Amino acid sequence: MTKVTPWEVKGTIDYDKLIKDFGLKPLHHLPTQFQDNVLFRREIVFAHRDFKQVIDAIEKKKPFVMMTGLMPSGKFHFGHKMVADQIIFYQKLGAKIYIAIADIEAYNSRNPDMKELRKTAIEEYLTNYVALGLDLKKCDFYFQSQRSNDGLKSNAYYSLANMLARHATFNEFKAVYGDITPGKMASSLLQAADMLHPQLKEFEGKPIPVIIPVGADQDPHIRIARDISKRIKEFKFTQLSSTYHKFMPGLKGGKMSSSDINSYIALTDTPEEATRKIKKYAFSGGKATLEEHRKKGGNPDVDVSFQMLLYGLEPDDKKLEKIYKNYKSGKLLSGELKQICIDKVTSFLQQHQQKRVKAKKLVTKIIQ
Repeated sequence: MTKVTPWEVKGTIDYDKLIKDFGLKPLHHLPTQFQDNVLFRREIVFAHRDFKQVIDAIEKKKPFVMMTGLMPSGKFHFGHKMVADQIIFYQKLGAKIYIAIADIEAYNSRNPDMKELRKTAIEEYLTNYVALGLDLKKCDFYFQSQRSNDGLKSNAYYSLANMLARHATFNEFKAVYGDITPGKMASSLLQAADMLHPQLKEFEGKPIPVIIPVGADQDPHIRIARDISKRIKEFKFTQLSSTYHKFMPGLKGGKMSSSDINSYIALTDTPEEATRKIKKYAFSGGKATLEEHRKKGGNPDVDVSFQMLLYGLEPDDKKLEKIYKNYKSGKLLSGELKQICIDKVTSFLQQHQQKRVKAKKLVTKIIQ
C-alpha cells in the first residue's frame, strides 16, 4: 500500500497520480537557466503550484524569496542535499533565502532535547549547506524557538503564528493530515508563519513571491498555509509558490530515511563507509545470474546505484544515457555499476569533507 504523508512515505510512488491527487501542475517550459540545473533538467523537480510568479520575478529581476525549513534530527544525507542544491541555485538567481530551523516541530514530534537539536542543526545542516556553496551571510536563518534578537521582527513572527490559528479549523486539519495532535497543529501553524512572514513589513516590507521547494510528502503543510493565507484579512499576502521533487531512493529501496543508518549515505560518512554501504545494501536492478543478466539486461529504473547517478552524481547527460543503455542491454554488470557509483561518491565525499573543515570555521564565526 502506498502512503505519502509528512510523517510517513511507503510503497511505490506514482508521481503522475500524486499530481492528480494533490492538485499539482506538471513543471514544463522553464527558462534556460533552469536547464542548467540537473534536478530541473531531469525532471526530478516535477510539479508546482503557482510557479509562474517566481519565473516572472527572476526574468524581470524583481525581488523574491526562497523559503525552506530543516528538521534537525539525524545525519545530513544525499536526500537532504537535493533541497540544499535548490537553495544554492535560487540564491544564485537572486533570491533572498530564509531558512527556518524547525526545532519546535522536532521537539514536539521527535526529540525533546533542545540543546541536541541546536547542535545537529549547526554541525550537520548549516555546515553542510555552506560546504555545498550557500552564502550564509546573505541568508536569514533562524530557530523557530528564537526568531530574532530584534523585538519588532520576533513579535511580528509569533503574532502571525497565533493569529493564523483563528483562520484554521480542526476539521480542515483532520482532512489534510488525517490523525492530528495538538503538537502537530501547533507545528503546522508555526510552519505557516515560517512560509508567510517574509512578506510582513518587518521583514521584506511588502507582499512578494515566495518559493518553497519540498518533497511531495510535505504538500499538506503548503496547502494549509495557502488556504489560511487567503482568509486572514489583516495582511495582503502574495499566494505561496511551491515546487515538488521526487524522493531519492534509500539504499534498500523506499525513501531515504534518517532513522535507518543503512538506508542512506551521510555527507560525513568516510568514503570507506560509503563503499561498504553501497556494496552491502544498495538495491540492484540486475538479474539473479551473470548469464541471465548478459541475456536480459538489468533494470536501471529500480537500481539504486543508477538512481544516485541520475539524481546528480553524474552531471553529464550523455554519460548517464550510455550507462543506462549498457546496463539495460546487459553489457554493464551490477557490480560494475555499483563501482561507478562508488567512485563518484568517493570523489564527492573527499572534496566535500575538505570544504566542510572551512565551512565549520565560518559557521562557528557567524553563530556565537
